[in-house]
Amino acid sequence: MPTLLPPPHTFSVAPMMDWTDRHCRAFHRALSSRALLYTEMVTAPAVIHGDRERLLGFAAIEHPVALQLGGSDPVQLAEAARIGVDYGYDEVNLNVGCPSDRVQSGRFGACLMREPQLVADCMAAIREAVDVPATVKCRIGVDDQDPEQSLFATVDASAEAGVTTFIVHARKAWLKGLSPKENRDVPPLDYGLVRRLKRERPHLTISINGGIADLDQAEALLAPGPDGVALDGVMLGRAAYHEPALLGQVDRRLFAAGEPDIDAFEAIQRYRPYLTARLEEGVALASMARHMLGLMHGRPGARAFRRILTVEAVRPGAGLEVLDRAVDAVREAEARRDQAA
Repeated sequence: MPTLLPPPHTFSVAPMMDWTDRHCRAFHRALSSRALLYTEMVTAPAVIHGDRERLLGFAAIEHPVALQLGGSDPVQLAEAARIGVDYGYDEVNLNVGCPSDRVQSGRFGACLMREPQLVADCMAAIREAVDVPATVKCRIGVDDQDPEQSLFATVDASAEAGVTTFIVHARKAWLKGLSPKENRDVPPLDYGLVRRLKRERPHLTISINGGIADLDQAEALLAPGPDGVALDGVMLGRAAYHEPALLGQVDRRLFAAGEPDIDAFEAIQRYRPYLTARLEEGVALASMARHMLGLMHGRPGARAFRRILTVEAVRPGAGLEVLDRAVDAVREAEARRDQAA
């Protein structure tokens, strides 16, 4: 019999505005075939009334891929979810964690932590509309809320509506006084509270997000704690984006897939057909290469790799020859290192 692999939520890459676009996801998929990938947050009204192909279009190679929606109107969210599933998304996720001013003014994102029943109503509408998993990504609370109350209230209300999977950013969001960037670093992490949620709600799938720097930390968070309880998944954000080569180890280390790691050079070869196809469609190289800047992090020639992609990819007509020069710079730097050893 084939070996049963862990579900996709075991490891996922966080939805990140202006970062996890379709080109980023296709690149990340070249490094891991198992990780669950997420879109940037898209508001329900934008999905309904906007340019759907621009907002929702993606390549088949990206699967499994989840659509993250923003909004607080159950009817709108249900319609947007249906549209997303028609496009082929494998999951619909509701953003209950973004702290930006624009999101607050629209009454969605992290401010929904104050309205757990509204979140539940939104999730009930989404679940009724689609036949793919409907999930929630939330914070542990906002502003002066007691996280032990706000997190459990949000989760329990949505669980009553039939939601079984929650991704918890283990920080409060301070909607008054901190910028979105500060909200990713300043509020203290409380991994213990997320573990407690899993311990007290063992029937739910609980993934953790926030401050996870590498796969060693991810493995530690997935391991059973002193109480014997293990979280179901980890979600990496900035670490996965800024040092994407770590994704090449995910399938072996976290999914036990029995497959060799994908190194940076192989990932580039896997990404080339996608790059070629998009270049032929008129997509600028820079819009794809920008997601690769951290790929050679820690290797000889990494600085030259970044410089070539940053400076040359923006030139009119730039093509794969720019990427080849960047790769050659790394190979030459490594050859010099080996000769000097």
